[in-house]
Amino acid sequence: MTTHVGPERPPWRRLFGVPLIVTLAFAGLMVLTAVLTGLPLRDPEGFLGPSYVRLPLTVLGVIAADVIPRVLLQRPAPRDLVRVTRRIFKQRWTGHRMSVAAAGLASFYLAYVAYRNLKSFLPFLQDHLVDAALVETDRWFGGGGNPADVLQQLLGTGITAEVLSFVYMIFLIFVPISLAVALVWSKDLSLGAWYVGALCFNWVIGTVTYYAVPSLGPIYVQRASFTDLPDTAVSSLQESLYRNRLTVLADPHSTQSVHGIAAFASLHVSIVFTAALVAQLARLPRVVRWVMWIYFVLTAVATVYFGWHYVIDVFAGLAVGGLSVWLAAVSVGRANLRFGAGKDQNLLDARTGTAALR
Repeated sequence: MTTHVGPERPPWRRLFGVPLIVTLAFAGLMVLTAVLTGLPLRDPEGFLGPSYVRLPLTVLGVIAADVIPRVLLQRPAPRDLVRVTRRIFKQRWTGHRMSVAAAGLASFYLAYVAYRNLKSFLPFLQDHLVDAALVETDRWFGGGGNPADVLQQLLGTGITAEVLSFVYMIFLIFVPISLAVALVWSKDLSLGAWYVGALCFNWVIGTVTYYAVPSLGPIYVQRASFTDLPDTAVSSLQESLYRNRLTVLADPHSTQSVHGIAAFASLHVSIVFTAALVAQLARLPRVVRWVMWIYFVLTAVATVYFGWHYVIDVFAGLAVGGLSVWLAAVSVGRANLRFGAGKDQNLLDARTGTAALR
């Protein structure tokens, strides 16, 4: 006797069905909030044009990043270049694989744009700040002093500031690069979907924490603790964000800028922790895991050192990142992986046949 289980869902629905539903609902909340409050919606960081231009360009970019190196490794003669490129493209980018990449990019983009806009709405919807209470928690963690002062005295304010500034700023390129790597170069499609789904959950859960504990961060309420730091890319960014805050608060309709200041929880910490945790659980090469954990530690230190976040924001970021990794694991069928377990068995590939899409 046979049992009919119905038609198999396409890979993009198996891998990104849940994240797409969540991010669509999140984007719907953004639109509803804008309509009810009369606040404008913005497309942040849109230097490449509107989303209907930028998203296809991103898809084409990650495909090119996958195909071109493989063509170059073949060292084809000039007359064979088009033929080899076409062959590799057809091998690598079947309709199923392209749909998975497009679904992943769409999920990430919806979550990120909703996150940035809801973060920009925050000062209009939450008219109180809890920085005074968070300052007290910092004093407890600092043994009665300011944790940022402790770090600056311990580590110095010279070359250390430059190094930590570099570490903090590379986050701006780390996110899109890691997104592309996950969707393009991951041999296991479920692994890439796990990471991208976790990024989406980070934006959603992080926004909830912003509204639950509205705060600006030490640099904006305790500036005296950071006057000894040299001018760095971080200090320039902090000043730019504060100017944007004043501009948006003055008249959100007269600027394309968005409000981008919120302390609790630290999404810098949560995102990098997410990447390190996924690398550990998926048993990526040892050097990758070591690099990611070092990057995580330095990022956590930098957020407190420069006054972006209170110490408790870092712990909250760990919670957001850990929860996001677990939710994404459940959504793609990898929730039974254990920290430090043996080599990944590509469980989802075995069940659904996505290995055929590699």
